[in-house]
Amino acid sequence: MTLDPDVGAKLKQEVRRSGKSFKQTVNEFLRLGLNARTQMKPPGRFVVRPQPFGLPPGFSYDNVEELLDHMDGPLRR
Repeated sequence: MTLDPDVGAKLKQEVRRSGKSFKQTVNEFLRLGLNARTQMKPPGRFVVRPQPFGLPPGFSYDNVEELLDHMDGPLRR
């Protein structure tokens, strides 16, 4: 097994900190990672709930200029 340099450095740092052997440290962290993965629950279903926004009272889709003036203000032009 070949470790990425950053992973190897972190493992060596943990070996120095804990006083355990490299093999013990690798096995410990592999167990932690594998157990954490099996304990993870799949994310819940993502549901989008549409909201009826509609037009403001007195406006119509027939007059786009009036809608744009209302939405962007009088300085849009």
